Amino acid sequence: MKLSLFIAIGLLAGEFVHAQSAVDFANLAKYREDNTAILNAKKKVDVVFMGNSITEGWVKSHPEFFSQNNYVGRGISGQTSSQMLLRFQNDVVVLKPKLVVINAGTNDIAQNAGAYDPDFTFSNIKVMADIARSNGIKVIIASVLPAAAFPWRKEITDATQKVDALNSRLKQYSHSSKITFIDYNTAMRNEKGGMRDGLSSDGIHPDLAGYAIMEPIVKKAINQTLGKK
Repeated sequence: MKLSLFIAIGLLAGEFVHAQSAVDFANLAKYREDNTAILNAKKKVDVVFMGNSITEGWVKSHPEFFSQNNYVGRGISGQTSSQMLLRFQNDVVVLKPKLVVINAGTNDIAQNAGAYDPDFTFSNIKVMADIARSNGIKVIIASVLPAAAFPWRKEITDATQKVDALNSRLKQYSHSSKITFIDYNTAMRNEKGGMRDGLSSDGIHPDLAGYAIMEPIVKKAINQTLGKK
């Protein structure tokens, strides 16, 4: 990665240093104790899942999938890609995992932190991948899950088109950069591009049936990327 990019990341993080005394924009405190406990125990982590509420809910719904496979979840509800980028060092790099699974974009498209800028979102995900690789961490980029509409942003009427466009871009980037890309979206979408019935209660967040589709997809990709049988 170019030095200028590292400088830019530092400046971006620095914008929030003083504000975090009042408001922790990236929620750096959420996993601080858990991360410290892992480091103090000198535990080796195989995989960190970086994400939003979809990842956080996954750990809560099926914790055995993570504990039995030596995976660690670092999802925070409502977060956009820029917030994930700001905490990537604290919640991924310092744990020194073999691999990170990045799943970001849903809340960017839902405009949780302002107007959606596809270039900005893509760049945030790309920089996370760059940081991981520069630290010897393998990367899997996951597709954004199907979304026909956001219950908390009903005014957004083109969610599916934006999801598909971002996924197409992430897939192309992954292939050109020799990064593993996993496609949850195709396996979970209906004919209109939204979430299939029976996989989610709100069309956005998977339930156990939804995670049951995601788990073999990501586990197969992890094992292949790490050279496991």
